[in-house]
Amino acid sequence: MATELAFALINPYTISKSRTGGVIGRLLTRTGLELVAARMFGPSQELAEKYAALLRGDPATEEEERQLLADYVQRCYAPDTKTGKPRRVLMLLFEGEDAIVKIAKATGKVRHSTEASDTVRGTYGDFIRDEHGQVRHVEPAVMVGWTHDSAGAALRLWADYSERDGGLVEAAVDVYTGADHYQRTLVLIKPDNFRFPSARPGNIIDIFSGSGLRIIGAKVHRMTVAEAEEFYGPVRQVLRAKLKGSVGQRAAAALAKELGFELPPDTVAQLGETLGPMYGDDQFYKIIQFMTGQWGPACTLEEKQKKGKERCLALVYAGLNAVEKIRGILGPTDPSKAQPGSVRKEFGQDIMVNAAHASDSPENAAREMKIIRVEDSMIREWVDRYYPAKGA
Repeated sequence: MATELAFALINPYTISKSRTGGVIGRLLTRTGLELVAARMFGPSQELAEKYAALLRGDPATEEEERQLLADYVQRCYAPDTKTGKPRRVLMLLFEGEDAIVKIAKATGKVRHSTEASDTVRGTYGDFIRDEHGQVRHVEPAVMVGWTHDSAGAALRLWADYSERDGGLVEAAVDVYTGADHYQRTLVLIKPDNFRFPSARPGNIIDIFSGSGLRIIGAKVHRMTVAEAEEFYGPVRQVLRAKLKGSVGQRAAAALAKELGFELPPDTVAQLGETLGPMYGDDQFYKIIQFMTGQWGPACTLEEKQKKGKERCLALVYAGLNAVEKIRGILGPTDPSKAQPGSVRKEFGQDIMVNAAHASDSPENAAREMKIIRVEDSMIREWVDRYYPAKGA
């Protein structure tokens, strides 16, 4: 089977009900595919109408379902009629063998959503008829492409609008933007959650949903060594200073065991002053290696600018006291000291492999978001790779 690129669009209602994590977890575990890109959209009226037109003309979908989905998109993807504000739609791209069929099967049909709870629509969607057989309510939960042609047509359309309608959808109708204590904060779901397709990324997002905040931006990011060095730069100096005492004691203990005599306190302190910064740098570059898959000191300047071998999912949360709320749910750096129910208690292993990162202040959130650039789009790059324009 050929490697394909498939998509899923998480609908505004599904996102607003904080079901995003559940959908992502279900799609990853049911398909075994790789999540390679993510982008938040606030579809314009134009994009909603064009996508609805594509759905109406899709021969891969039965007539009734085709019209129901097109009507739904035209009504629920377009900006709010009262305020003119956009609604949030999250695009996910998945890569792997037979990806289109796998995503479609995991999603399920709209009309079977009340009967097939093993599908995304079975769990998160609705399809209700009245006693006369008339459709009263439809909520598809997600939109997908069922064939190579329909997936390609949809992806090319959304790629055309990716810059204009996508990025940080801060002005969405369901995002709190009050002047008092409004904040944005960055979350990185770390590489240890992507070693193989699993529900871990989705489960982590589910825990963060307890904050009541809104996700306004998303990006699958492969951090370069240069980005990682800048991102974790403040940590380096902390490590160099913090580890002096413990490194001096450990070095003295090792020497005492090897040589059979105790070192005087001033010599222990000197060992700490000498070895502490060196050990701090080693620990710093182990963090860089964990986030990028590359050993920084061995990289040339050119190599440091290339995308890393590891990936993370970057999310921007927005709302009232966003930094404090997310940090509280994340838990302390050391998972062993975290409270039950926190992200790091549930999914962390140690101080480095601790599931996720979150900005610790509004100032650091701004600095970190500038480095990761969640607003940048990778959608066009992926679409052109698998669905190039005719004649290209």
